[in-house]
Amino acid sequence: MELNLENAVHYHYDKFPPSTLNYERFIALLVKATDAVARYDQMLKNMHDSEILLAPLRNQEAVISSRMEGTVSTMDEILKYEADHDAEEENATNVRHEIIETILYRRALSSTQQAIVDGHPLSQSLIKKIHQQLLSFGRGASKSPGEYKNEQNYLTDKLKRNILFIPISPEKLQEGMDKLFQYIKDSEHPTLIKAGITHIEFEALHPFKDGNGRIGRMLVTLMLWSSGTISAPHFYISGYLEENKDLYIDTMRNVSEQGDWESWCNFFLKAIEQQAIRNLAIAEDISTLYENMKVVFSEALSSKWSVNALDYVFTNPVFRNNKFVANSGIPASSAARFTRVLLEKNLISTLEEASGRRPALYSFEPLMNLVRV
Repeated sequence: MELNLENAVHYHYDKFPPSTLNYERFIALLVKATDAVARYDQMLKNMHDSEILLAPLRNQEAVISSRMEGTVSTMDEILKYEADHDAEEENATNVRHEIIETILYRRALSSTQQAIVDGHPLSQSLIKKIHQQLLSFGRGASKSPGEYKNEQNYLTDKLKRNILFIPISPEKLQEGMDKLFQYIKDSEHPTLIKAGITHIEFEALHPFKDGNGRIGRMLVTLMLWSSGTISAPHFYISGYLEENKDLYIDTMRNVSEQGDWESWCNFFLKAIEQQAIRNLAIAEDISTLYENMKVVFSEALSSKWSVNALDYVFTNPVFRNNKFVANSGIPASSAARFTRVLLEKNLISTLEEASGRRPALYSFEPLMNLVRV
């Protein structure tokens, strides 16, 4: 099938970074977005343990960001896979490749955040490592994991008949990436503006054969966190971008076609504001559920290990009984009693009964009901 080039927009050669920005066109949105992010960050700071409480949000982001690239999986599938496989196991048979790809996205995001904690700066080498992990197994393994493109790529419409955008050529890519990371290092733009411009420039460069959209969205989280704008690495923007995907693509194309960076800033700041409001609401719901369940678990289990049990089911809301016994930090005899009590009290539900040597699979539905997408 021959692709139509008639409406294709080409990369904006020699126009990055923008020489000027008319702040009057988006200053009100910048203030609103900054305020919304600050309120969300205050919630993060007040949380008992954001890594435990917001682990479901990271799974949610992995599902939505992967779905934007046509990789369709569900939160339940991802968590069941995690319950059945060890952390680094990726060669499971009879598992849909979409599930593997979504799992790899979540792991790539987690390991990158750890790399930054360990002192590695946001750099081209770190981006290549993210890409290598993201495409380490499944369909992506044949698409040069960890290596920049060496052939021209392009973005097409939904039916893959029309080319919408032609990114930078492979010959100019290294120069473009150098300029982008120089901008990240040296620009004095406000952090939210810098994150937005970095995101769109990365998408316009499209440096890899595959996985560019997922890494570009990941960059937003990493920039907000590494700059100190948010105090924990939990800010995910894919929900808003998926719901407004056509406008998202059109606004990005207009930057290259018309040099309209301000409209992009407008769109991006609105996305940040709306996503911060949503993230805050769901984080509050999760935190409230945790505090309520702390009392419920304590009364139901009558044990000094009740918080361990609660933390485990919040981090692993779908789990096999053997992993709960082995990994919750609770003595085995107590852990076995806990699952029986939690079932009797309808605090967990049975997804699969125990069969032969295969232990039962449980779901902590109060949390799953909050985060399913």
